[in-house]
Amino acid sequence: MIRRLFARLLPGKGKAGDTARVYGRHDHPIRQTALSPGALQVTRRLQEAGFKAFIVGGAVRDLLLGIVPKDFDIATDARPEDVKPLFRRAFLIGRRFRLVHVHVGAETLEVSTFRAAQTGDDATDEHGRLLSDNVYGSQAEDAARRDFTINALYFDPATEEVWDFVGGVADIRSRRLKLIGPPTTRFREDPVRMLRAVRLAAKLGVAIEPKTAAPISKLASLMANVPPARLFDEMQKLLLSGHAVETVKSLRTHGLSHGLLPLLDVILEQPLGQRFIDLALANTDARVREDRGVSPGFLFATLLWHEVLSTWNAAIARGDKPIPALFEAMDKVLERQAKQIAIPRRFEATIKEIWALQPRFMQRSGQRPYRLLEHPRYRAAWDFLALRCESGEFEGELAGVADWWERFADAPHAEREAMLRPDEGPTKKRRPRGRGRKRDEGGEGATPESEPTPE
Repeated sequence: MIRRLFARLLPGKGKAGDTARVYGRHDHPIRQTALSPGALQVTRRLQEAGFKAFIVGGAVRDLLLGIVPKDFDIATDARPEDVKPLFRRAFLIGRRFRLVHVHVGAETLEVSTFRAAQTGDDATDEHGRLLSDNVYGSQAEDAARRDFTINALYFDPATEEVWDFVGGVADIRSRRLKLIGPPTTRFREDPVRMLRAVRLAAKLGVAIEPKTAAPISKLASLMANVPPARLFDEMQKLLLSGHAVETVKSLRTHGLSHGLLPLLDVILEQPLGQRFIDLALANTDARVREDRGVSPGFLFATLLWHEVLSTWNAAIARGDKPIPALFEAMDKVLERQAKQIAIPRRFEATIKEIWALQPRFMQRSGQRPYRLLEHPRYRAAWDFLALRCESGEFEGELAGVADWWERFADAPHAEREAMLRPDEGPTKKRRPRGRGRKRDEGGEGATPESEPTPE
C-alpha cells in the first residue's frame, strides 16, 4: 500500500512488477471525453457494482499517441459470470479465452477478466504455443501476460489515471515496440505476435526493439502451427491497416513472407509483379486512410494475380484453350494458397469473379460491352484492370484498354455505338434446318454466343 501511495504521488517513478506506475491526469493527455459512451457506461456500471474496471490495451496506446481508437476493450477483476447479469445485452463467448461482449446501442464492448500466466505440463504444445488461457489473476499478472508493453496500459475513466506495470508509457514516449518477457518464449507461446509486431510498428511509426526483433526470422517456421482461419484474420488486419506497403516490406525483411504468403516472394520476383502489388497496396492504403470501403477479396485477388497469370500463360503455351485454362489456373493457385491461409468462401467467390471478368474487357464489339457494364462486379473488375494497365502489364493499343472502358461507361448511347469495334468474336454456328430445337417466330431458339478468347 505504501509503495502504491508513493507511485500515485510520484508518477513515472517506481519499478515494474506488482506495483503500478500511476500517471495522474496532469501527466498524460487522455480524458473521459475521448472515450465512447458505451465504454464510459460499462466501466461505470462495473465500478458501481464494486469491481475494478479499466479501458485497456490498444485504445489507451492510441490515445497516448494522439490516434482516435476504433474500439474500446475493458479489463476487470469481475468474472464473466459476474459481468453478464449487470447488462441487458451481454453474451459470454470464447473457449480458449472466456470473455463477455456487451452491446450498448450499436457499440460492442469486449470485457475480459484479469488473467494470470498459464502453467502446467498441458499449458503449451511441443512448440511452446499456449493451448489455454483461462487462469484468472490480479491486474499486475494480467499486465505481465499481455504481448507488448505499449498494449499493457490501463486507463481508469473515473480518476483519469493511467496504470503502467511494465514501462509501456516510457516505450510510447520513446516510440519503441517491446515484448513483455523473453522474446523467444513469448513468440513461441503465440507465433501471431510476430505478425502483430510488424503490423504495429508500421501502423504506429515505431521501431521494434532489437531484442524483440532478433528471434523473428529464426522462429518464422512456427507460423505453420497457426490455424489457417486465424492466420487469415491476422493477415486481413495487416493488409487493411492503412500501412500495407510498409508492412509487406517489413514482412520480407524479417523473413515472414514465406511463412505467411508462400506465393508472395514468387510474385514479387516476376518482372511486372513488384509494381502491380506496390500499386495495389498503395491504392488500398489510400482508401483506408480516406475511410473508404475496401474489399479483402479484391486485395487478395491482386496479391495472387501474377501467379494466376503465370499459370494461365503456361497452360495456353501448352495449347490449352484460354478460358478453361484461366479457370484451371484460378483453382490451382487458390488451392495452394488455402494450405496456408483459409480464405473464406465469400471472399473466394469475389476473387474468382474479378479474375474471370478480365478476358471480357478485351471484348469491345457487339452487345458484349453493354452486358459487362451491367455485371454486379463490373466496378471492382474495372479497378483491377486499371491496376494491370498502370503496372505495365499491357503493351501497344491494349495499354489504354482501361481508359476505353472508363470513357465507354460514361458516354451517351450514340457515342458508345461509335466507340464499338468491328465484331471480332467467333462466327456463330447455326444448326441445320430440321435438326435440334425448332425456332419460334420470336427467335427464342437461337444458340448463345460462344465465349471469345482474350486478345
